[in-house]
Amino acid sequence: MTTAMTTNELTSLNPATGDPVGSVPVTPAAEVDEVVARARAAQTAWARTPLADRISILRKATDLMKARQETIAEQLTAEMGKPLKDSNGEIGYGISGYDAELDEIAEALAPETHEDERTNTTLFHDPLGVCAAITPWNFPFLMPLQVVIPALAAGNTVVMKPSDETPLTGQAFAEIFMEILPKDVLLVIHGGDDQGKALVKSDVNLIAFVGSREAGQHILSTAGADLKRVVLELGGKDPMIVLSDADVNAAADFAVNNSFRNCGQVCVSTERIYVEEGIADDFENAVIERTKALNVGNGSEDGINIGPMISSRQKEHVLDQLDKAKQQGATVACGDTPADGNFVMPTVLTGMSHDMDIMRDETFGPIACIMRVTNENEAVELANDTPYGLGAAVYGEAGRASGVARQLTAGMIGVNQGCGGASGTPWVGAQQSGYGYHSGHNGHRQFTQVRLVSQPK
Repeated sequence: MTTAMTTNELTSLNPATGDPVGSVPVTPAAEVDEVVARARAAQTAWARTPLADRISILRKATDLMKARQETIAEQLTAEMGKPLKDSNGEIGYGISGYDAELDEIAEALAPETHEDERTNTTLFHDPLGVCAAITPWNFPFLMPLQVVIPALAAGNTVVMKPSDETPLTGQAFAEIFMEILPKDVLLVIHGGDDQGKALVKSDVNLIAFVGSREAGQHILSTAGADLKRVVLELGGKDPMIVLSDADVNAAADFAVNNSFRNCGQVCVSTERIYVEEGIADDFENAVIERTKALNVGNGSEDGINIGPMISSRQKEHVLDQLDKAKQQGATVACGDTPADGNFVMPTVLTGMSHDMDIMRDETFGPIACIMRVTNENEAVELANDTPYGLGAAVYGEAGRASGVARQLTAGMIGVNQGCGGASGTPWVGAQQSGYGYHSGHNGHRQFTQVRLVSQPK
């Protein structure tokens, strides 16, 4: 872990150096119910605050985020490891879309009127109550923006548990909003599994979670006992298909960036690449050339593209997968050189087959696996051979690539680009990569209870 936890204190450690970054107090698991009770007591008044007023209050965070961006970015890099330009990019991206998202939420949650020859009905999007927001370490500022803010705007109060790997960034995020919100509308708890489990079992109405499939399964099972609402964004094993008519350079650029950014620790990282035989040599050479040019090191230093893994545990997981892949016949085309500390060198594997575990199990690390296929039908069949279904990408002539994209089972597919959609669309996983979804008009409504009031004409 990149944190050290005692009964009373959670200390964040720099994954690049092992040095302490800072600490937060641990919330005793036995006190989680009390925290949730405070949020529930505050929820009635917050829910009665008109939607427009809630949006206006939340809008005050824009200037605070801008003023603290540089400081939080430096802290994020120190405790998570991503290069400083990426930390600034994460926070800057969130800020740049924040006001527009508030407008979008206001529009999505506005009452709707319906009528027929006999009845007038108003459809309201009301708050559910108290939302538990359990957020991840890989995007510890952006992901709270995407789940905490819609919950608050809808009139819910929120108890947020940041990852125990990045508690300082989570606390910094929460403090911005606690400055502008009424007391106890947003509360934070810190800790590990015990605190997370206590929060899931507590008297909350909705659980918004971003993290692993395994943790999501546990949350869904526990929440089901009380029929709590859940919004789960889970892991993936994202495929990329490179068709024979693809732009090799554009495809290689995307493959390298999306396989290795954030040291591969992204839910929509490209983990499996299927390339048609006719273009395979050129594509593999282009990927290898670009991979060798990456600079790995402490994210606070200039010129670094790839920082460390979040923890020694995650590094061991990635290296174990890599060793097994080599035992099962994978060829190391580049990378796989020893690295000290929590660093893992970006590695390209070729000669892959679907008999290899690394083609099925999520890696969450800087390993790009390239498998040659004879045609697009084989590529689609193999890409869909997974219980996951978060993102995917297809590179090729636009019309043909679009046809291939429509055959994939992922929730989000990019054609000659990444999987992210246009403004106003949700972030959605299919199969075991998501349960519910967030963002966009439909995603914002996941944080509400639909309620109808009807009367005769």
